[in-house]
Amino acid sequence: MNPLLCFSVIVLGAALAGALPAAAQTRAAAAEGYPTKPVRFVVPFAPGGSTDTLARAIGIRLPEYLGQQVVIDNRTGANGDIGMLLVAKAPADGYTIVLGYIANLGIGPSLYKMPYDPVKDFAPVTQVAGASNIMTAHPSVPAKNLKEFIAHARANPGAINFATSGVASVGHLTGEYLNQLGGMKMVHVPYKGSGQAISDLVGGHVKVMISGMASTLPHVKTGKLRALAVTGLQRSDAAPDVPTIAESGFPGFEARSWFGVLAPANTPKPVVTRLHADIVKALQQPDVKQRLTAIGFDVVGSTPEAFAAYIKSEIQKWAKVVKASGAKAE
Repeated sequence: MNPLLCFSVIVLGAALAGALPAAAQTRAAAAEGYPTKPVRFVVPFAPGGSTDTLARAIGIRLPEYLGQQVVIDNRTGANGDIGMLLVAKAPADGYTIVLGYIANLGIGPSLYKMPYDPVKDFAPVTQVAGASNIMTAHPSVPAKNLKEFIAHARANPGAINFATSGVASVGHLTGEYLNQLGGMKMVHVPYKGSGQAISDLVGGHVKVMISGMASTLPHVKTGKLRALAVTGLQRSDAAPDVPTIAESGFPGFEARSWFGVLAPANTPKPVVTRLHADIVKALQQPDVKQRLTAIGFDVVGSTPEAFAAYIKSEIQKWAKVVKASGAKAE
């Protein structure tokens, strides 16, 4: 090798070797001083919904631990993808975070081409909460529990319809999942939102519905609807007398709505660790926990690693359900 070229390579290598620790030191220094300014907490859905309510419950207490203001920023549109994409492309410094939802992180990848990668474009911070849905039936259905209902549905293939708030919603895919496991042929009836669906269920125009508890439990309490099962692994505090699908003959069955905080990919680990610790502190405050439990949420507060693994497992689970059901995004 030319001696001059060899000398140049050695000098360049030494320069790069020195530069890398310097860059790492700069990132570490920035992370160590985090945060030094307000944190933007993006909510990909409109004010007033479940995601927004959850974000604001956390955002009220989080500044006490971060030592900086937390600004809730509703960026709606494209079923949440606009807000998610904004954070995916934001600087990886911990000053822009997002409250993701199962539809964007777990189900969406199997339904349509997303403008971001739920796994590669984000650094999971923590799964903050989950919410079990509930399966309710009109009293005219000759079944007092899920086992009796499945026997009835198997004996009458295609005769039982189930309502949900829309195509490819959590309720829809939960019903299809149960169809597959239970050997049933319930027919999906999608609505544009849960309001009319519940009205038709109470009126007997549809026979079954899988939905959030807040909207249907009042009708269960008045006897207008019958609760068959909840979709989480454990019974809900909101309906402790209603068994889970898992304990009704399908061990391990879980189909819950869930929410979690994410930062842009490559956010320094010390920043993610700090965010995780402070968000969990906020979640564990009695007033926050009570508020969330009262509206049907189960507080989680998992580690970043556990949340990352959970996202991957949910993508795999729902991909199988989507493929088997033939569900398509609206």
